[in-house]
Amino acid sequence: MKVLVGMSGGVDSSVSAALLLDKGYQVEGAFMKNWEDDDGTPLCTAKEDFMDAAKVADQLNIKLHHVNFSKEYKSKVFEKFLKDLEKGKTPNPDILCNQFIKFNEFYNYAIANKFDFIATGHYAKIKNISGLNYLAKAKDQTKDQTYFLCNINQEVLEKTMFPLSELTKKEVREIAKSKELSTFEKKDSTGICFIGERPFPSFLENYIKDQPGKIICDEGKEVGLHRGLSFYTLGQRQGLGIGGLKNYDERPWYVIDKNLSKNTLIVAQGNDNDNLFETKLSVNSINWIFKPDLSKSIKLKAKIRYRQDDQECILSKKDNCYSVEFKKPQRAITPGQSIVFYQNDLCLGGGEIYKS
Repeated sequence: MKVLVGMSGGVDSSVSAALLLDKGYQVEGAFMKNWEDDDGTPLCTAKEDFMDAAKVADQLNIKLHHVNFSKEYKSKVFEKFLKDLEKGKTPNPDILCNQFIKFNEFYNYAIANKFDFIATGHYAKIKNISGLNYLAKAKDQTKDQTYFLCNINQEVLEKTMFPLSELTKKEVREIAKSKELSTFEKKDSTGICFIGERPFPSFLENYIKDQPGKIICDEGKEVGLHRGLSFYTLGQRQGLGIGGLKNYDERPWYVIDKNLSKNTLIVAQGNDNDNLFETKLSVNSINWIFKPDLSKSIKLKAKIRYRQDDQECILSKKDNCYSVEFKKPQRAITPGQSIVFYQNDLCLGGGEIYKS
């Protein structure tokens, strides 16, 4: 069996390739170039990542494909990212990247080149139940990445491997060290792939112009000025430039809403402010990896952001719209982000939050 491993130059994908070799698979690697605008600074690590992937491929004595999906990434991920920001949303490009690039373009490339499977370094698990493959949480719950994989489909899932499904991050690094892989101590990447370690506002200003407006508190009074609604997200505290206001205490301010028609940013004081919490949201469409019976309301668990414990909720469907009601109020329910549904350890699928 031939397997094409997506090799990012990190320790996870390096160990994934090594483990598949140990199991006797014919393994080759592929480094995906998804972004062209490498500014040459240490904040953009694309060149370094490719060199790391190439070094590991050489250590493992496997072929490394260098594939360029930058055009597809720009049209299917980045342009949607910008459009959603301009609509006042807070999109999640990592989920879009998995949907359109890693488990679409990369998958199609592998199949076209006669590979039987693709593999990645994601922390996730595939369970076969009654002949069907299901996406399930990884052993390492602190690293589980099923949230980012909610838009994968059954066809791709049947030809996908997640070699790290039964390993913790600590065990992965120990394996990398024991095999003397050059990436065993490499720091995990953070942030959105095309932004890297750059501050988000300074990156965004290259693509979206400032559209200044008023910052209004929940009492209706003006308390400051913003640079453009695209630069802010619900629940945000940092970067508001509000402080030391007369007749207000020293509690920090948080974004609680955006008014696009009036170009105003609405804020309130206190991390426990009631305006930050809601129990309901709506979803236009859901990508179901495994679709439950929705002929009536159903109890599930869900999360509205990656670093969140599963939350109890009730999912209802009317026509083509889904409504979700949580047992406990949720902080900063954000349009543009994804809600992902779970039943025990199975990831059922997810969709974009469009209205809170």
